[in-house]
Amino acid sequence: MIRCLGALFLTVLCTPLWADTVWLNNGDRLTGEILLLDGGKLALKTRYAGQVLIDWKDIDTLLSEKPLMIKRAGQDSEHSQSLEAAGKGMVRLVNGASETVPLASIRQMVPPRPLLKDRIWEGNLDAKLDMERNADKKDEWKLKGDTRVEHGRWRHVLSGQLENETKNGDRTEDNWELEYDLDRFLTPHWFVRGSYDQARDDFEFFDRQRSYGLGPGYRFWDNELGRFDLIAQLSRFELESAAGDLDFDAYSLEWDFKRLIWGTRFELYSKAQLQLPRINEIDYVLDSEFGLRYRLNDWARLSLLYELDQIRGQGTTVSDRHYLIGLGVGW
Repeated sequence: MIRCLGALFLTVLCTPLWADTVWLNNGDRLTGEILLLDGGKLALKTRYAGQVLIDWKDIDTLLSEKPLMIKRAGQDSEHSQSLEAAGKGMVRLVNGASETVPLASIRQMVPPRPLLKDRIWEGNLDAKLDMERNADKKDEWKLKGDTRVEHGRWRHVLSGQLENETKNGDRTEDNWELEYDLDRFLTPHWFVRGSYDQARDDFEFFDRQRSYGLGPGYRFWDNELGRFDLIAQLSRFELESAAGDLDFDAYSLEWDFKRLIWGTRFELYSKAQLQLPRINEIDYVLDSEFGLRYRLNDWARLSLLYELDQIRGQGTTVSDRHYLIGLGVGW
């Protein structure tokens, strides 16, 4: 009797909180957890085969016990407490009352992300190592990462990078940068951001840099598919060098974009900041990056990153481009 109770207890513990079921047109039935529907693909996480992608047109009906945000053709997103099977090519949306709709009318499904409530922690860390042994001996490595924590109406964002390069035993690159942003949400979309950034580069004229910024931001969306934020700030820059210091104010516009594509394996992302310094010598400064990550599993990433740093002043434009291919981790 005790063994039976123990086995029953373990079975209950090992059973997922939500059990979703998908019936296919060919009669097969799959069970697991619905992750999302996007681009005509349903991502289902199973215990026996990991994550699988199913063509939406191949699904007969489905059942889900967890809340989902449903996007139908020609309509705004709506909340569904659960989904019930409702015959061939149909599904029943349950949210107090119930409504039976064709599967073909549903364009997107994502789990609702808690806004202004529970703690959310996510981040990425990418690494690159390049070793050349030709006429010259060149070693280069770079670490680049960011992490964010949301709780209540607050969001903390920490990002940074570390780069080192040697050529024939001599250093040719040695720099680091660290930035901390604090956001206070006034509504689910509008927020105020305060920023602090510090950087050091031993091979630039201004080897130390600090900046402080404050301004409004707008969150267009933030869910399981990705996010898009736009921030405007007035910043104060303090540059230091052996020859002297330079302080000035600048207006800046920044965006932060991330989007899952082709199911959940690929992630397209971009971050950029355009600064307009209030000095005659500099017209603008652009710091941007564009990348693509491939999710090898739940935590490992293969990343491809393109960086473009550009400064224009006194009729001259100077550009610095970097390409990063490497491995990373995500959470």
